[in-house]
Amino acid sequence: MPPLSDETNAFYRDNAATYANRQRKAPAARLDRFLARLEPGARILELGCGGGQDSAYMLARGFDVTPTDGSPELAAEAERLLGRPVEVVRFDQIGWHDVFDAVWAEACLLHVPRSDLSGVLTRILRALRGGGILHASFKAGNAEGHDRFGRYYNYPSRDWLMRQFTNGWANIEIGEADGGGYDGEPTRWLHVSAAKPISAEQ
Repeated sequence: MPPLSDETNAFYRDNAATYANRQRKAPAARLDRFLARLEPGARILELGCGGGQDSAYMLARGFDVTPTDGSPELAAEAERLLGRPVEVVRFDQIGWHDVFDAVWAEACLLHVPRSDLSGVLTRILRALRGGGILHASFKAGNAEGHDRFGRYYNYPSRDWLMRQFTNGWANIEIGEADGGGYDGEPTRWLHVSAAKPISAEQ
């Protein structure tokens, strides 16, 4: 299972420096709500860390963060910001078991092919400890497609996305908000919060 379409991979490979160093602030309000649910120093896996701004925010607040990205070029950019190694991990390579208290996946799982998303979510579930939480965000839509840069998006509806979390997840909530993205287009965002049951064994 490839992590991203060829066009999506090519975009991040060829535009890593521009993408990583664009004017982007960490989403402080979402991060603060996420971090408020965790114990001090909790262990967090960030998927698709991009330029590393969100990891930097969480590290500055004393959390034990493992930043990762599927693009070697973006991981290198994040390393420059963070001053620490960033692992290159594709979604189909998530292999941790019962390690993390939380997973932060801001605007990255939206590139996973629809047919593969449930399997990737199972890998994330296994990586979490019992009671661990996930944040993930998606661009809303009704059918998969590509943006003007050629990047693939799964563009889920709220109902379709909710069904992807029915296998083993608990406390699933999906919020909606208007915003934007790198392409400058108005975007309806779906923000997912979910948890691994405390008694779950994967």
